[in-house]
Amino acid sequence: MMSTYALITGGTKGIGYAVAKCLGKMGYNLLLTYYGDDPSCVHESCATLQNDYQITVTALRADSADKQAIDLVCDYVCSRNIRLNVIIFNAGLTCRDSFDDLKPEDWERVFFANVHFPVFLLQRLLGKINPGGSVIFTGSLMGIIPHAVSLAYGVTKAAVHALVKNLVKFLAPHQIRVNAVAPGFVNTEWHNSKPAEIRKNIEEKIALKRFSEPDELAGIYRLLIENTYINGEIISADGGYSYK
Repeated sequence: MMSTYALITGGTKGIGYAVAKCLGKMGYNLLLTYYGDDPSCVHESCATLQNDYQITVTALRADSADKQAIDLVCDYVCSRNIRLNVIIFNAGLTCRDSFDDLKPEDWERVFFANVHFPVFLLQRLLGKINPGGSVIFTGSLMGIIPHAVSLAYGVTKAAVHALVKNLVKFLAPHQIRVNAVAPGFVNTEWHNSKPAEIRKNIEEKIALKRFSEPDELAGIYRLLIENTYINGEIISADGGYSYK
């Protein structure tokens, strides 16, 4: 297993880092992308993974909203002749502007980061994925249940879910499976910054009365990697949202 590699975009914090820990424990070498994080914190996180699990961990600064980031990641993988067993497209972008204030360039930036970037990075890396490999997208509950916070985010995540269903036919000849995890509300840096009253209102709509922990979600990604019969599925993990 020590020779196997997993690429996780947005892998240095939140859900991505929880998945990185999970895969590191399984023995995967890790290639993680990040953009907005403090480089010193990224270095520390990677060192922790490397020391804890005795694996190789590399972090690449790559903006998923920038077309050049596709070349950056591909050049790294190809120049080192890395063979991938797992790709997890976790990096994402949102825009919280109201519908009245939404600008075309902001709409396009969210679409590029959440849809175009993973599509064309996957296209370029397809020949570097081993047969039997697994591709997993991070979708969202907001791609299933309409939400008023970000129109662009909800629409792009719905597109991600449709993308997974459609990619099945294109990846099957390569013996590669593709699935998605659609989290609800998770205790990440983003959600933890919400005011207490807003968090309480959300928790009241969840049957389990709490947000998910990132490590709980990581177990679902592991399931999708290890169970070789799951293909083309969107696994929703929302704790029973809007159960009332």
